[in-house]
Amino acid sequence: MIEPEVTLKLALEHGLTEEEFSWICDKLGRIPSFTELGIYSVMWSEHCSYKNSIALLKTLPRSGGRLLVGAGEENAGLVDIGNGYAVAFKVESHNHPSAVEPYQGAATGVGGILRDIFTMGARPIAALNSLRFGELSKPRNKFLFEWVVKGIADYGNCFGVPTVAGDVYFDDSYTDNPLVNAMAIGIVKVGRTASAAAHGKGNSVMIVGSSTGRDGIHGATFASEEISEKSESKRPSVQVGDPFTEKLLLEATLEIIRSGYVVGIQDMGAAGISCSTSEMSHKGNSGMKINLDKVPLREKGMSAYEIMLSESQERMLVVVKKGCEEKVKEIFDKWDLNCEIIGEVIDEQNLSVNYQGECKVNINPYDLALGGGTPVYHREIKEPEYLIKTRNFDFNSLKVGTKIPELFKKIFSSPNIASKKWVYEQYDSMVRTNTIVGPGCDASVIYIKDLNTAIAAKTDCNGRYVYLNPKEGTKIAVAESARNVVCSGGVPLAITNCLNFGNPYKPEMYWIFKQAIEGMGEACRFFDTPVTGGNVSFYNESPDRAVYPTPLIGMVGLIENLKNVTTSYFKNEDYLIYILGEDFEEMGGSEYLKIEYDLVVGDCPKIDLAKEKKLHQLILDLIDKSLINSAHDISEGGVICALAECCIINEEKTIGAGVDIPIKSREDFSFFSESQSRVIVSVSPEKKEGFEKVCSEANYKYELLGKTGGDLFEVNKKYQFKLTDLTEMYYGSIPNYMNGKI
Repeated sequence: MIEPEVTLKLALEHGLTEEEFSWICDKLGRIPSFTELGIYSVMWSEHCSYKNSIALLKTLPRSGGRLLVGAGEENAGLVDIGNGYAVAFKVESHNHPSAVEPYQGAATGVGGILRDIFTMGARPIAALNSLRFGELSKPRNKFLFEWVVKGIADYGNCFGVPTVAGDVYFDDSYTDNPLVNAMAIGIVKVGRTASAAAHGKGNSVMIVGSSTGRDGIHGATFASEEISEKSESKRPSVQVGDPFTEKLLLEATLEIIRSGYVVGIQDMGAAGISCSTSEMSHKGNSGMKINLDKVPLREKGMSAYEIMLSESQERMLVVVKKGCEEKVKEIFDKWDLNCEIIGEVIDEQNLSVNYQGECKVNINPYDLALGGGTPVYHREIKEPEYLIKTRNFDFNSLKVGTKIPELFKKIFSSPNIASKKWVYEQYDSMVRTNTIVGPGCDASVIYIKDLNTAIAAKTDCNGRYVYLNPKEGTKIAVAESARNVVCSGGVPLAITNCLNFGNPYKPEMYWIFKQAIEGMGEACRFFDTPVTGGNVSFYNESPDRAVYPTPLIGMVGLIENLKNVTTSYFKNEDYLIYILGEDFEEMGGSEYLKIEYDLVVGDCPKIDLAKEKKLHQLILDLIDKSLINSAHDISEGGVICALAECCIINEEKTIGAGVDIPIKSREDFSFFSESQSRVIVSVSPEKKEGFEKVCSEANYKYELLGKTGGDLFEVNKKYQFKLTDLTEMYYGSIPNYMNGKI
């Protein structure tokens, strides 16, 4: 390959700014080579460097609680769960690849996050995902939805990890730019984790796993620009995954980590060899000499530029103790995987790369690594003008339109409320037989056999709330994910996050991002759920729109006593139904407002963190004392939808209910209000006195709504709905869209 002359024009075409190109030339004391320019362009892209977000991310609570490693220190977060074990977990985005090639984009998102877990030495025990699409009335959105779900299902099912939880929302703001966030959880013994650092002069640097091809080149750069008509031409930037190879890589990786031969190991994700060599060198305060002639290739004629930037999947970079190379190679040979020495660790902080007899790269890895010498920006902020209009909306101007029965049916069957069974029935949620509570309840619960305990996990974020009030909406995302874990019997431990936003160079968008970070930090400190790490995904925009700001929260909790595992649905006839918490008829950003009036206005519901934490403590106390039989949080769709779900989400045994929902000013507002810090619980009549005593002592508002029983859902002695009709609406909505019946 004849390499082009490196000029400012070429640097700009690589996504660098004029100022950044000048900095690179100053750092090197010369004009970079073509390969060096490619490396700088990917490592200084937003996707790898977090140059527009790192300053704000450092304000989040990144230590404390049961956290064993600080945020960003390793491939994934690590939290102590007792008895010598830890849980590793992380979430990442694969939004842009999924927008242009949904199947492989989603599949490789799953593969990448799983590798982050097992490079820590942890065996993956569960996968989750959080998805956002445009409205299903549009064929393109249905296409993306179908193939993203299939990509997630095929990769996870073939790899052999249960996909146990997640969330799915549909809104026009995601039409051109779907969000595909993948999360994984693993278990490891404390002290047996691996680090992503390179050190020890003379130790060998080995590339293991699949061969290197041309797929995924400049994938990190592609993820750092807006979606446009040109994005279709970026299909080569989308990686291609092979879950069967990944399964082999998992077993081989865990075996070499257990062997004690490994000094450091890192997944080759974004920016491939460029990222793993520079970040491992920086973390170990060392350097590397790399010979690309030794890299196993699957395509002929590849240049140094292509090899260094390739994002071919199922690859690792491993630093091996000198003298142990053959033993490591034997392990990878056993698993029929490539394992080649491509270089060595040096004491000097320098990354030198040779190919075909030429030195192609000679860079200080500090200048490339996240948290090192990459650019750090503090962008201009400006409060968006749209908030003036949305905040001043007069809800009294809304005229009562559709009658309650028809309105309830419309909302209960809307894709945002309706069952996501069409999605999760494609996932194997039971493989490895550790899933206690699968998809469909508030949080999923995974059994840890060696400890006889369980992990509860959930993802959550309502983008409409964050759009209307970035700080408070993000607090709600943290609070609701914790509430879901609590309703399942878990004590919240820590979070990971995936921050999906628009263009950070737009002052309004950066103001929203900054407010969201402030809200997340405040909530996580209050709940003592530190941020273990995560992912920032900017540029989720198209020429027509930006997505709703969506700071996804992945929450993990611990259930030490298995008797405390709790589900959402009613289980017995003639049990008492209570509501914990208070309604304030808050309609801002509600599903009701969107479905009935096609409006996203007002302020998001208020969130009182002290009140929320009191609710968590109360529910955990009630569960521990065996005073409640079920718990289900009230979120989108309000109390009437939450009650209906309690009746039917256990398909094997639906149980009706007769309730009296208190009305404040208007039936529609009271039924569909999305006020926070509220939970529906069911209580045995024999435990009524004990339940009410605990609630009163906790000084938390509670109210008896009615009791379970029968085959009807009756509301305020005025409205009756057959459970068979509710079941058809709830479970049939998304399949009807996908089958063309709607």
